[in-house]
Amino acid sequence: MHTGHDISGAEVDELAAAVLRGEPRAIGRALTVVERSGEPAERLVSILFRSSPWPNVVGITGPPGAGKSTLVDGLAGAARHRGHRVGIIAVDPTSPFTGGAILGDRVRMLRHSTDPGVFIRSMASRRHPGGLAAATAEGVYVLAAAGFDLVLVETVGVGQSEVAVAELAGTTVVVLVPEGGDAIQVLKAGLMEIADIFVVNKSDREGGDRLVAALEETVDFAAPGSRPAVRKTVATVGEGVDRVLDDILAHQLHLVATGAGRRRRERTLRLTIQHLLTRRALRETWFPAEASGLVDALIEQLLQRALSPYEAVERLLGNSGAPA
Repeated sequence: MHTGHDISGAEVDELAAAVLRGEPRAIGRALTVVERSGEPAERLVSILFRSSPWPNVVGITGPPGAGKSTLVDGLAGAARHRGHRVGIIAVDPTSPFTGGAILGDRVRMLRHSTDPGVFIRSMASRRHPGGLAAATAEGVYVLAAAGFDLVLVETVGVGQSEVAVAELAGTTVVVLVPEGGDAIQVLKAGLMEIADIFVVNKSDREGGDRLVAALEETVDFAAPGSRPAVRKTVATVGEGVDRVLDDILAHQLHLVATGAGRRRRERTLRLTIQHLLTRRALRETWFPAEASGLVDALIEQLLQRALSPYEAVERLLGNSGAPA
């Protein structure tokens, strides 16, 4: 079965059926299809979206070096012991300066590679705004359709990825380390607004208790019912990981009981539609216009002040990529 753009409608249908049966090779092929986007991906995701339950998505975010991958590895193991099937999407950076270290940490996850109840996939961010791969949401739907009831999404941890993951996740875990700064820096980064759980990893290091205390004091200002939990972990030895999983599962029950889960899904779906509209506009308008030379012609007119940027957009929408 092909996984490229030439995959036929019948092959997409066959692939979707195999994903719904939970076949590992099919899951991998499906994720490749959605990463490449295009009509096969749209057909595939449409089938799977209608045929799968709402996924329980947990975003794991925080700065590079916080030990996110080690925590994800520990959470996957703890969840498996409780009977959960765990899907992991690890969004990798495209930068050569940060890629090596983060990818290196993920070698630890390979211990789950022979477990059919765990599926791990790395996706390149390809400089997508917010540090999340363009196909992350579609990938989540694939994993949910394949029967993974807990999907962990680990972000790049640079730029705005910390905030972007909250748009996709039902529960957002922000991972910090003692040397990463105080609670004021957390507030400046906008993490207080998105965190459902704060994890101070490597908490055995100097300053660990101080950071925990500062976070505890800061979260006291949260609105009633939305106070983030604050936990200490040493993920390399598994210390505190089970407690974090308890918090995640408790938060998911809270989302159901209060109706907040539905509101978060509504927000996610609105943002997903916006993203898909943008992607389709680029595919159907911008890319053909570049190939035809229309973009170059419009840029030249803009440089000569013969056209405004708004008028250029109107030309692109009106001409659908036809030469000027």
